Amino acid sequence: MSEKVLVAGGGGFIGGHLVARLLNDGYDVRSVDLKPQSDWYQVHSDAENLVLDLAEKEPCEKSVAGISQVYNLAADMGGMGFIENNKALCMLSVLINTHLLQAAQGAGVERMFYASSACVYNGEKQTDPNVTALAEADAYPALPEDGYGWEKLFSERMCRHYREDYGLETRVARYHNVYGPEGTWTGGREKAPAAICRKVAEAKLSGNHVVDVWGDGLQTRSFMYVDDCVEGTTRLLASDIIEPINIGSSELVTINQLVDLAADIAGIEVERNHDLTAPQGVRGRNSDNTMILDLMGWEPSIPLRDGLEKTYNWIFEQMTSS
Repeated sequence: MSEKVLVAGGGGFIGGHLVARLLNDGYDVRSVDLKPQSDWYQVHSDAENLVLDLAEKEPCEKSVAGISQVYNLAADMGGMGFIENNKALCMLSVLINTHLLQAAQGAGVERMFYASSACVYNGEKQTDPNVTALAEADAYPALPEDGYGWEKLFSERMCRHYREDYGLETRVARYHNVYGPEGTWTGGREKAPAAICRKVAEAKLSGNHVVDVWGDGLQTRSFMYVDDCVEGTTRLLASDIIEPINIGSSELVTINQLVDLAADIAGIEVERNHDLTAPQGVRGRNSDNTMILDLMGWEPSIPLRDGLEKTYNWIFEQMTSS
């Protein structure tokens, strides 16, 4: 294909997988990230790789020059431990989407994708582990995750108004807990699947089969493997779906079940040590996939065990190869 596309946040976890997919599909890809390339999760030599701060307007204008489609996955974020303790940093990501929208509109970009989050959903609808799956309408009345969720919800509205006021075709996905290999697995920004895989691997390697679990482990979540995320993302940008839409697995598990699944993959039995003082997030969250099935005829469907096995094996390899 002759189209040139921009992946903002291309040095990140999902961004690296998305760049690989787009290159494989024949696109000319420009990948941009704030981090030095030595810190990118994946660097694809077939892409044009640039280190730029997209929180500033001029780098955004440079990034979109000659671009027909933009995928915006750039954000300062991490797992629950990070977003609960860095609300201001998470909110500042609003500068990235705002400046990218301005630059894209000025450069005549045809389509722009924005990666939002299930953290936009009203917290009062997520107080029970036996949660009713969250439908797109449940974002309002607004009561999102403080900091990170508010930034995502505001940026969703910015995308909508740039479409309405300027004709820039914007598409918005609400991601639900994306996981997989080639991502953060240590250091404080990792999300639950990677953190649990690391802890189980540490237990196996040390022989001390005790795993620390944040909260009582009864909180529920659905987790989407990164390949499903990338597939849904590319499908959405090519579609005519103008409202924000869930892209997430509907396979609901407790955190305790996630630990047991990782331990089974590792071939060990573990004892859970519950830390009730640690950040836990909402009690229950799942993706209602009615809309995506109706409008796309598709939903994320890679089983959690399959994806977690690939993730565990990759993390175990990182831990034992150094």
